[in-house]
Amino acid sequence: MTTRMRTATLTAVASAGLLAVAACSGTTAPGGGSSSSGSASASKGGTLYYLTKRPTEHWDPQRTYIGRDLANANRLFYRDLVSFPITTDAKEGTKPVPDLATDTGKSTEGGKVWSFTLKDGVKWQDGKDITCEDLKYGFSRGFATDVITGGPNYQLAYLDVPKKNGLPVYDGPYKKNGQAEFDKAVTCNGKTITYRFNKPWIDFPLAIASLRFAAPYRADQDKGEQSNYTIFSDGPYMLQGEWKKNVGGTFVRNTNWDPKTDTLRKALPDKIIFVEGLTNEIITQRLIADSGNDKFAVTDRRIPASMYTQVSANPNVKSRATLVDAPYIDYVLPNFNRMKDAKVRQALMMATDQNAYINAQGGDKFGRPAKSIVSPVLIGYKDNPNFTMPPSGDPAAAKKLLQEAGVTLPYPITYTYNGGTTEVDNAAAGMKATWDKAGFKVTLQPLTDTYYDVIQNPSNNKSDVIWGGWGADWPSQATVLPALFDSRINLTAKSNGQDYGNYKSDAVNKLIDEAAVKPDVQSAGAVYNQIDDQLGKDVAYIPLAVEKFYLLRGSGVTNYTQTPASNGYPDLGNIGVSK
Repeated sequence: MTTRMRTATLTAVASAGLLAVAACSGTTAPGGGSSSSGSASASKGGTLYYLTKRPTEHWDPQRTYIGRDLANANRLFYRDLVSFPITTDAKEGTKPVPDLATDTGKSTEGGKVWSFTLKDGVKWQDGKDITCEDLKYGFSRGFATDVITGGPNYQLAYLDVPKKNGLPVYDGPYKKNGQAEFDKAVTCNGKTITYRFNKPWIDFPLAIASLRFAAPYRADQDKGEQSNYTIFSDGPYMLQGEWKKNVGGTFVRNTNWDPKTDTLRKALPDKIIFVEGLTNEIITQRLIADSGNDKFAVTDRRIPASMYTQVSANPNVKSRATLVDAPYIDYVLPNFNRMKDAKVRQALMMATDQNAYINAQGGDKFGRPAKSIVSPVLIGYKDNPNFTMPPSGDPAAAKKLLQEAGVTLPYPITYTYNGGTTEVDNAAAGMKATWDKAGFKVTLQPLTDTYYDVIQNPSNNKSDVIWGGWGADWPSQATVLPALFDSRINLTAKSNGQDYGNYKSDAVNKLIDEAAVKPDVQSAGAVYNQIDDQLGKDVAYIPLAVEKFYLLRGSGVTNYTQTPASNGYPDLGNIGVSK
């Protein structure tokens, strides 16, 4: 997670099926079944444990862009004007419902102007009312691209403020350049906030529900770059003490949350404890053993392939496992600052072994080969015809392309990926073997602490090939291709946004603008197909896999649900524990 720019009706999106991304889509079980369990009755009380390996990189709402963290934040402590409901139904799960607002918004001027009114009685954790000014301030923070980095950037392209060198003249609440322009575009009238955009943003409510860029933020709580792990709640839980990276934190009930204003969240556990830094193997072994506090634990970490037999051989364990489609596409990106020769990029593509990547991580329980960076469930999807490599790669054809490029062999490259688990490291090794056979000399660079804050740094000059994963923020190619490859919103002095390969194409940018003004998602889809075709010709990315989630939970977890709103992870708005 992960984007932005869209032009579809809510009806079209709701009927498109499940998806989400890096961010905000959902999942269905294989064969169309839901991924929920009513094995025990839901009741309030107890402690839920969330076991994970991956550290949370951001809790700042305007910086958060990982699907798991977006979902967890929304259910626990960052409510939005509208949110997605707790349901596994493919249609209902992608229809925003009122949350902080009294309704799902009113639009005028064909979707260029949106207004929302706050409910009465919605409060911060210190008991103060949430105000329209808090909403406006939260929205403003994303424009400080030199301070609030890593988060979604749709608003930069849409808000009706003048631009200079491709970016809005307004640069956020810290420097306040262009403040008057921002104040004209975002206005408050009592409890009603109005946003004015430079073009129709028909799915603005979907964007709010999917992401946290429009979440309210109290100006007196803002510490800028130092706000990354500070949490000031308007939801049912609040942080007890401090959040410690690679360790975790504890959330307890927020006594100033009024359930009468919140029809979404059940908020069943009294306490939720996040534990970071555990390996996938340790997490799975603990959940298989199902003893002590682990009976009341959930996880976002997939069951390692090496432990499938332990799960399937024991009916009591197998009944606590779910296999659902995930909303993510895995891919790699050539770094255009370093791999400038098109034939070298084509050779890399021809030698990419998708099967080695998938099989190392669990085979068909992990995913299947992808033919595009766009998910197949999105409206207007087409296989990208430029990715002609067989699923196991073609080293001989790749070596021929390298020879045609006239480069010295072996050609050295460094592959940077989000590593640290046996499966992921084996997947990287599998791809390295085929790349090496084709004439590359691959150095693997696994990052095991933080990842995105490294690859989003334009000064990263060591990576030739970079791993990425993406899920549409809602069911449209508009939440994939512009987000990842519009250089005007991605490439700045301090961040490449979501374009980790530093790709820049005036032709693609022009097509993105054409798609953005189409009246509906179907007509825009034809333009996005042209964009994807150009990206394939340039080898701006190489697709790897359409993912699945194979997850395990403790026997004492009740009301277990994986929803569109939770991006296929456990939905903490619904889950409880037995007593």
